[in-house]
Amino acid sequence: MGLSERFAAQAEACAALGSPLYADLLRGLVPDLEDPGSALRLVLHGHEDAPTDAALALRVLGSVHRLVLERRAGPLAAFYPSVGGTWDPAGGVAAFREVLAEQPAEVASWLDRAPQTNEVGRSSALWAALCVNAAEEQAAGGTLPVRLLELGSSAGLNLNADRFAHVGADGEVRGEPASVVRLQPAWVGAAPPDVAPRVVERLGCDLHPVDVSTTEGRLSLTAYVWPDQVARFERLRAALAIAAEHPPAVVTSSAADFVDGVETAEGTTTVLWHSVMWQYLDAAEQEHVLARLEELGATATHTRRLVHVGAEPGRRSPDAEIEFLLRVRAWPGGQERVLGTLQAHGPPLRLEV
Repeated sequence: MGLSERFAAQAEACAALGSPLYADLLRGLVPDLEDPGSALRLVLHGHEDAPTDAALALRVLGSVHRLVLERRAGPLAAFYPSVGGTWDPAGGVAAFREVLAEQPAEVASWLDRAPQTNEVGRSSALWAALCVNAAEEQAAGGTLPVRLLELGSSAGLNLNADRFAHVGADGEVRGEPASVVRLQPAWVGAAPPDVAPRVVERLGCDLHPVDVSTTEGRLSLTAYVWPDQVARFERLRAALAIAAEHPPAVVTSSAADFVDGVETAEGTTTVLWHSVMWQYLDAAEQEHVLARLEELGATATHTRRLVHVGAEPGRRSPDAEIEFLLRVRAWPGGQERVLGTLQAHGPPLRLEV
């Protein structure tokens, strides 16, 4: 798939996921990709062969949004709701082109970093999975405290999932009812079991961890939020406030190296969780992670449990449509099942159990 096709496909994805601004912008930029002398092609020089999963279009958009947030994008700010502007396709696309032409090196400087939204909305899927697992443990004889580990954590905001309020369409709450992070509707239909697991340990890993105690770290996360999705900005700001009180621990590590260092612990449930990051691992690393989980699972007991939770795009069968699926494997046993479906940026979750 060429650059034009990839940008066009990303435009349709943005439209489907509720960002008319980015949909219009990417559609407007597609013709520029056919012109080798355009500002966009010059910015992308050297990245033309980036794999589709690298989401090159989102990297360009995030880099420019960062300039908007820093008030370094001139007239473009007038079109971005994230800084009080109003979107207009004709004027917005033209102003975007001006930024590319005037600051090509600044825009290109972010093309080597993967988009890191650390989307807080996805934590509701994690928390629902933990509640389902806790309820099943309770029925089997008693719940165990949770050691929460995360792959591709970015800033680790979702490691604070138990400190968020997950609110159903009917107003029922899971998590911390008084939290400044209020995810609503966190689910539609059946509610997660009202059994709150106790998190006693939390640790994430990422190849490029984001330190949210710094201005640069907070800017990085904010820049990758789509500028016309105000609700996502609000929950990110609230999650950053919680992270200031409860800083997430995230180590610099590949997924493979991280799981190699994971061990289960007697008297606990070790949960390995990830969301919308699996696609960034090559096949060899994916197989390595799964093989290590099989090793750990083989030693699991009812007092030394292991749970693998993934909220990732995938198919239920080879010929099925792609969905965002909440999948869980729990050991002893190790049988995988789909708990439900979610949206790309998280809520609402629809449980199937």
